[in-house]
Formats: sequence, C-alpha cells, structure tokens
Amino acid sequence: MTIELYYAPIACSLVPYVTLTEAGADFTVHSINMRKGEHKSPDYLKLNPKHKVPLLVIDGKTLSENVAIQQWIDMTYPNANLLPKDPWQRLQAVSLLAWCASGIHPYLSRINSPLAVCDVPGSEDSVKRNAAEHLFETYGIADEMLAGRDYFFNHFTAADAHFFWCFRRGTLFNLDLSQFTNCMAHFERMKLRPSVQKLLAFEKSVQAEFAKAA
Repeated sequence: MTIELYYAPIACSLVPYVTLTEAGADFTVHSINMRKGEHKSPDYLKLNPKHKVPLLVIDGKTLSENVAIQQWIDMTYPNANLLPKDPWQRLQAVSLLAWCASGIHPYLSRINSPLAVCDVPGSEDSVKRNAAEHLFETYGIADEMLAGRDYFFNHFTAADAHFFWCFRRGTLFNLDLSQFTNCMAHFERMKLRPSVQKLLAFEKSVQAEFAKAA
C-alpha cells in the first residue's frame, strides 16, 4: 500500500502527519506552497478540485477532509488506538473532529484572511474581532472539556491532534489565550509527543526550503 500526504506548513494538514506518524505508517509527503498558489495548479486541481490540504492518496485513490482521513487512518491502523474502541466514545471523538473542522477552523480562517469573507472597505478589524469572540467561545468549551484531563479521552486520539492544530493556529495570532489554562496545558503536552516533535521539525525544514525558493 502506498500512502501520499499532500501537506502545507501551518495548515491543518499537520493533523494527518501526526496521526500517520503515531500509527507507524509508511507515507510520502508532498509539500504544497500555498503562498505560490500551488494548491490551485492544474496538476493539484486534478487530484483535489477543492484546492485544499490535507489530501491523502492511497494506492492512487484520493481522500480529502480531516474527519474522513482520520477515520481511514484509524481503520487501517487499529492498533494505534487513534479513536476510542467503545462505539459511543468513538462517535464522540468523530464529533470532536467535526467540531474542529467546522466549528473552530472557520473562525481561524476569518482572522487569518478577513477579506476572504468580507471585502467591504474598513471591515477587516470588525471581521477579526467578531471571529475572535466566537473562537474564544470554542476555546472556553474545550477548556472545560479538558479540565483535569491529559487528553479529551483516556488516551491520545486523533481529536487531540486536530485540536492541537486549532489551538496552535490561535497562538500564531496576536491573541491573549492565557485564560484557557487547560487548553494551554494540552498544547504544551502535545508538543512533547515524538510525533508532534517530528512534525514541527519537518515543518521547519519545509519552510526553509520555501524561503530559499522565494
């Protein structure tokens, strides 16, 4: 079986990088320079008309969207315990993945690219402010869920990897996240995992390569 991951630095494609690494999977990474528009190149659009990352190509078949990708990784590498074995807990984990994708990610996107959602002159600060308010609400919910816990469940799961990205992305903006003590503790805990350390080193190397090519 051949597994190819299409990835971009900083983007949520770090999630499958981490979980594939946790699973001990043998995979190849294709780094996409989104600043140069490589995600909209004809070749990439043939693979993924959504022009997004992550994208997995498994034996020539494509699979997009983190919620689906994480379930495929879990089903393919069941011993990695990337989702809980209990059926109800598994559904709760999938619910968390969906929340990260559709309930948190959009607010991060609005803060990062306010003009993508509103091009009215002078609206950027308002878009960012409103998005940050909603983002803080989601972080508050997650903070309560993580109270007294190392992870969202009794062990590391794909939901932890996805929320790690969601919170990490927030730390890259000029936001005061100090009130979310449980989220911050989870964030620091995640950075100690070998899979995340490998990801961060890889990300740094890709960014250096892109900088040289600029």
